[in-house]
Amino acid sequence: MHRVDPALPDALAHAWDRVVADVADRQPAPGGTVLLGTAAAALLLVLWRPAWRRARHVVTIAHEGGHAVVAVACGRRLSGIRLHSDTSGLTVSRGRPRGPGMVATFMAGYPAPTVIGLIAAVLLSRGYALAALWAAVLLLALLLLQIRNFFGLYVVLAAAAVVVAVSWWANPEAKVALAHLGTWFLLFGAPRAVAELQSVRRRGRGHESDADQLARLTRIPGGLWVALFAIVTGGGAVLGVLLLVGRAGLAPL
Repeated sequence: MHRVDPALPDALAHAWDRVVADVADRQPAPGGTVLLGTAAAALLLVLWRPAWRRARHVVTIAHEGGHAVVAVACGRRLSGIRLHSDTSGLTVSRGRPRGPGMVATFMAGYPAPTVIGLIAAVLLSRGYALAALWAAVLLLALLLLQIRNFFGLYVVLAAAAVVVAVSWWANPEAKVALAHLGTWFLLFGAPRAVAELQSVRRRGRGHESDADQLARLTRIPGGLWVALFAIVTGGGAVLGVLLLVGRAGLAPL
């Protein structure tokens, strides 16, 4: 009979205690160099096309996670999530093909990175950088349970591995820097994803986009849905910037 190593429960208890302590611990505000440096790095990832092609997977993870959370909240049955190498994704849920639940599910994708970024910005503005990192680990773990293709598993596991490694082994300054970098990236990346959506639609290739699906469901033109996404993500980015720079004392909020 296989016997469980008696040290294993102690190790798990120690790990749990450390995570709880990390979540409850407050970190000092980052200096202006860290804050502006991570913001500049995030902008580079968003604006430099070769970097964006790879980093955009993070935005897609948040986008599809938004669809999934709202679908479940609206009483739909989640069938799974697929992430693809071209940074597209697909969330499949079962339920009524029309109605408020379906509309809310399609609406949730593009604003989701902004919503997550704003929640992280609130945590960071109050000094809870490690809480933001461990919350990201939890969300990635929950998402992993719904992934239905190998590339999606690879992307989510890779993202989770980076966050866990930094959260567990890195020095406090690196942890705070990663939390800010990820938050900036979500806030800046969401509006670019909306701009790409409109660019694809302008070329006549976006018939199955969220905006066009919403247009068919609501009879509100897809362009107006894109405009709504742009307002939400752009406004959210501005609010997130104010929260983060206010914490560092660079601007009042």
